[in-house]
Amino acid sequence: MKKNIEFHNNHVFYFEDDLEQRILSPLSCIKEHESKWVLEFDLPLVDKKDISVFVDSGIITVEAKLKETYCDEHRKSCQYEYFKKSLTVPSNVDSDKISAKFVNGRLTVVLPKITRGTKIKIED
Repeated sequence: MKKNIEFHNNHVFYFEDDLEQRILSPLSCIKEHESKWVLEFDLPLVDKKDISVFVDSGIITVEAKLKETYCDEHRKSCQYEYFKKSLTVPSNVDSDKISAKFVNGRLTVVLPKITRGTKIKIED
C-alpha cells in the first residue's frame, strides 16, 4: 500500500508498506550433473560488488542488492531492491570447493560433488 505525503513545495513522496515490492525475483535455475550441481541466477542490473555467496551450516545463501538512482532537475533519489535465496546444500557436495563467477549479468555457482571410490569401466 502506498501512502502519499505532499509537501507545500508540490513534491510528492511515496512510502510503501509492502516490502515484497522491493524484492528482486531473478530468473534462476538449478541443474544436476554427474559431477556437480550448478545454480544460475540472472542479475543483469546488479554490480558484482553487490553480490555475496556464502555457505554456513549446510545452507548456501545468495544475496544481491540493486541500487537505482533517479535524477531530474529538481531532485535525486535512490531506490534499493534486494534478492536473497537460501538452499540446503546436498550431502554429497564438497563445500570447500564451491565456486562462483559473475559474467554478463549471470551468476553461476558450482557445487562439486564428493567423489567416492573409483568408477571402474566394464569392457566388452
